[in-house]
Amino acid sequence: MIILPAIDIIDGSPVRLYQGDYGKKEVVAESVLTTAETFAKTGASWVHMVDLDGAKAGKRINSQLIAETARTISSKVEVGGGIRTMADIEYYLHNGISRVILGTAAIEDPVLLKEAVQKYGNKIAVGLDCKDGYAMGAGWLKGSSMYYTDFAKELEKIGVSTVIFTDISKDGTLSGPNFAMLAELQKSTNMNIIASGGIRDITHIQKLTEMGLYGAICGKSIYAGSLSLKEALAEGEGKC
Repeated sequence: MIILPAIDIIDGSPVRLYQGDYGKKEVVAESVLTTAETFAKTGASWVHMVDLDGAKAGKRINSQLIAETARTISSKVEVGGGIRTMADIEYYLHNGISRVILGTAAIEDPVLLKEAVQKYGNKIAVGLDCKDGYAMGAGWLKGSSMYYTDFAKELEKIGVSTVIFTDISKDGTLSGPNFAMLAELQKSTNMNIIASGGIRDITHIQKLTEMGLYGAICGKSIYAGSLSLKEALAEGEGKC
């Protein structure tokens, strides 16, 4: 299982939110680039980055900083937030990004999603962000009528190979991922599943690894010191 340390960005700085609430923002480091370099030097094969300003505004805002970081570090980078057009996707893929995550666009623009998957295959992932079991978009500010497993099945039909699952109620809480929903998602599809939100310590990494998930995104736990990235990498990727 790959471990993806996370860098969420607002106003050019690494931050963490609590349950997706922009009003509960905590700046967790001084520099996006320095933080990413630290993750890479620790041995992370991937870094997960989110343009939170972009997610809220519906357009790329921190993309230049993200691209510069991706070109600088040795780790692969996946990016989400504010990616709404083929031009957005191509900007990132042509500027050092290895995988682009569609969230709101996957919900609101299935034509774009199909076109992107047909053209770029496994370089396209979908962020499956849920509240009370239903998919959310627009930086977690806008709901939908799609139940998460139904949405996942539709994504698989389109050809999506990787989904990043977040139970928003768990995000930033360190209370553990929603293991039950993750297990249900595993039963519903054959896609690569990346767990995100709520991971606190190595016991959560161990459980996710035992479930056979493709990946786990760790953010607040690393910044808070409750999870050692080095230990998580040894547990997750050491047992691939």
